[in-house]
Amino acid sequence: MTTKYFWELIANSKKHGAEQVEWLIQELVKKENEEILEFEIKFRNKLEQSYTSSLWGAAFVIMGGCSDDGFDYFRGWLISRGEEVFNQAINNPEFLAEYLTEDNLQEDEFAPQLEEILSVSSDAYTYQKTGTFEYNEDTYTDFFNELEARGYTFEPIDIKLDWEEEDLEERYPLLWDRFGENPLT
Repeated sequence: MTTKYFWELIANSKKHGAEQVEWLIQELVKKENEEILEFEIKFRNKLEQSYTSSLWGAAFVIMGGCSDDGFDYFRGWLISRGEEVFNQAINNPEFLAEYLTEDNLQEDEFAPQLEEILSVSSDAYTYQKTGTFEYNEDTYTDFFNELEARGYTFEPIDIKLDWEEEDLEERYPLLWDRFGENPLT
């Protein structure tokens, strides 16, 4: 699966609004096993690319705090917004002050977190193997073993935050102006 096709799937999934995740799962279920695994690797690479101190600080302001899991869900949501939004936010997290308008927030009921997108590939893989979306420990293990067999390693990324909570207002003035006193979560 090319990066271009990955982003095309994300763009097409956005057209389904609240059903975005379900649509993605259904599309992946139609693919060969290899494509499901390739989608997951592309997705995880985007998660890793977005695992930055700068973006975490922005998420902290937007949501009024941001745990490890919350930052995963935030990055999943960011990927779900598509290539252009993803890249702009990576390059300049303050872009999100402009992107998260009232209109966008009304259209995007997931903003700024989308936990469910983190498991679309494993859900599709599970369905292909078992005929159900029910969690299956053996299938889940097989899924991760197949990813590793394709060269994907699950090495934890060490991140050192280069900000303190009291620095965020100065570091992210546009985001702070929008969300500092009125976070989204």
